[in-house]
Amino acid sequence: MFSAIFGMSPVILSVLGLLVFFSVVSWSIIVLKLVQIGAVRRSSQTFLDFFWETKDFDAIEKELGRFKNSPPAVLFGEGYRETRHFLDLPENGAPQLSADLGALENVSRSLRKVSTLEIDKLEKDLSFLATTASTTPFIGLFGTVWGIMNAFGNIGQAGSTSLAIVAPGISEALVTTAIGLAVAIPAVIGFNFLQNRVRRQVSDIDNFCSDFLNVVQRIFNAAHRG
Repeated sequence: MFSAIFGMSPVILSVLGLLVFFSVVSWSIIVLKLVQIGAVRRSSQTFLDFFWETKDFDAIEKELGRFKNSPPAVLFGEGYRETRHFLDLPENGAPQLSADLGALENVSRSLRKVSTLEIDKLEKDLSFLATTASTTPFIGLFGTVWGIMNAFGNIGQAGSTSLAIVAPGISEALVTTAIGLAVAIPAVIGFNFLQNRVRRQVSDIDNFCSDFLNVVQRIFNAAHRG
């Protein structure tokens, strides 16, 4: 087997090496993203349950260290810090809205910025899977075309079309297409599966941003009336 592989042309070997590289990196990304997204999902669900059960921003902030893998927890930390910038606490302890009339909009912008960063983390490296899925079949096809060209060249040099001369070159050429498809198919499945998981987490992030802004709006309204 190894003698047959090393007997291939340098171009075919280069194509196979490139396909192996795409395969190894793709499987590594699939495994790592499954672990990452699973941890994010569990941590986020735990935080959201804690958030709605506690409803005390100060108490929640003190426990944020428990939810390092949760994007909603990161959003809460940033949003709460931004919210406190617009609330003054006078000596009697009653909160009053600061003079900045764009307080809620500033909190919203802060949440959008952080949510974009968190979504980028979730989507990181998924583009490589998409590239692998779309590119490796063509890389394999290139190897096949090159191998067939060599096979016809050998036929011309031998001056014979016997199966013993034609078959080795054709089989060598078709190997790269088969491997290219074998690399692309798991990448397509992995990309679609992970993209669906990421989409669910993005939905949770968007929903939490809306819920948090609603709560902050009520806080600002109460502070303004106070």
